[in-house]
Amino acid sequence: MTQNPRLLAAVDMGSNSFRLMIGRVDETPTASGPASQIFQVDALREPVRLAAGLTPDKYLDQPARRRGVDALRRFGDRLRDFAPEQVRAVATNTLRVAKNASDFLIEAEAALGFPIEVIAGREEARLIYLGASHDAPACQGNRLVVDIGGGSTEFIIGSGYQSKLMESLYIGCVSHSRQFFPSGNVDEYAMKQAELAARREIQVLVRQYKAAGWQQAVGSSGTARALAELIELNGMNDSTSEHGITREGLERLKRALVKAENTNRVKLTGLKADRIPVLPGGLSIMLGVFAELDIDRMDVTDGALRLGVLYDLLGRSHHEDMRTVTVDQFMRRYSVDRAQATRVGQAARNLLAQFPEPPRNERRDDNLALLGWAASLHEIGMTISHSGYHKHSAYIATHADMPGFSKTDQARLATLLLGHAGKLGKLSGSGKFVDWRMLFSLRLAFVLCRRRGDMKLPEIRIRQRSDELDEGFEVRVPKAWIDENPLVEYSLAQEADEWERVGKRYKVVYV
Repeated sequence: MTQNPRLLAAVDMGSNSFRLMIGRVDETPTASGPASQIFQVDALREPVRLAAGLTPDKYLDQPARRRGVDALRRFGDRLRDFAPEQVRAVATNTLRVAKNASDFLIEAEAALGFPIEVIAGREEARLIYLGASHDAPACQGNRLVVDIGGGSTEFIIGSGYQSKLMESLYIGCVSHSRQFFPSGNVDEYAMKQAELAARREIQVLVRQYKAAGWQQAVGSSGTARALAELIELNGMNDSTSEHGITREGLERLKRALVKAENTNRVKLTGLKADRIPVLPGGLSIMLGVFAELDIDRMDVTDGALRLGVLYDLLGRSHHEDMRTVTVDQFMRRYSVDRAQATRVGQAARNLLAQFPEPPRNERRDDNLALLGWAASLHEIGMTISHSGYHKHSAYIATHADMPGFSKTDQARLATLLLGHAGKLGKLSGSGKFVDWRMLFSLRLAFVLCRRRGDMKLPEIRIRQRSDELDEGFEVRVPKAWIDENPLVEYSLAQEADEWERVGKRYKVVYV
């Protein structure tokens, strides 16, 4: 395999299009040290229209699933020589809401050859701003970024490369077009209703966003670029030399669609075939954005979610992982005992490292990092109540906005927090993904560090028993040490009983 570590790849599985972007990382010397920039070297786009395959009861139909898998198989062929740490694939709104998303993701990951993360709306917003801020014109002060996707629209206010306000609303060019413009029919009434529906959704953020203010409005996404191209190429702006999207340009484009009565009869320079079905929905949402936020003109950038994913991936490789920042913020917010979190984390990682390498679709470094974050956050629920605190910790990790974490990351984290103490029966047979080796390591570390002191732990050896007749774990502990720590001996006996109840043998050997 030929790998180029200077190349990074982002796969953006949007509700309308799937996109692949490959970027080259260049280091540029500056007065404050080397700065990294990403330059696009290749890109692929497939108009999958995944959201169009979402049935009324929120299931992805087979044709949409097939379109998605076929596109990812072609992307996977392009990425064949890439190492796992060079690729990040993210999925957005449609796979957030589809009830059979997990079934589709199994096929999708097999086709792509890399893990796929379903990201929450605000995490999508953060990544969109990160990409847009690296590509948009320079701005002094706040910048507003609006990204109209196929199933959701993200609104972000930030300064420099840092986002401040983030919101994701469930309005998108695909869903809006299907709801208000079936069969592509467009008239004054339908356009007005679509615009009003968009404005009603946007009203929830208007007061806060206007209070923050911005000096520059930027549209990022295929919808914004398509609208800008149509307005510019067809001379719809107030001045033929003016670029971007203007309020007058949007109104003239709306009149052109209403006059044609159906999107298939629209004759506009630069209108691409795959954009025709979603044009009226995207246009009506943008009209609502301009009206509610009092925007007269908007710049457009090519930098969006996939560029943000690349810069976030670059940050992880440069030890600037946003997940680490988020965990640190949570530890401060929930007044975590950092010394205890460090003890449990170190012990848990040392134990997990004794197991064989994880399955091919996982990376040991990723699992060690996740286990460390779980140790750091395992007591956050104590701010609610000590009784059942592990349940509160898991609830927070499940439902809180955690920048940098995908929904899959959060689900795995929450499972570890829920299972690190108490009964295992709540996880066994629950249908949740449980990494028993990670959970075993965290629970054992929790037992060993229960005294909350800086005592030196002896060498403890573990192994997994996985033959057909004896599935479970074995712990080997020095007898002399256990004699001096009777509480640990008692706790290990309780652990053995608990694991036996879920059908996994837990053997403690004193040596």
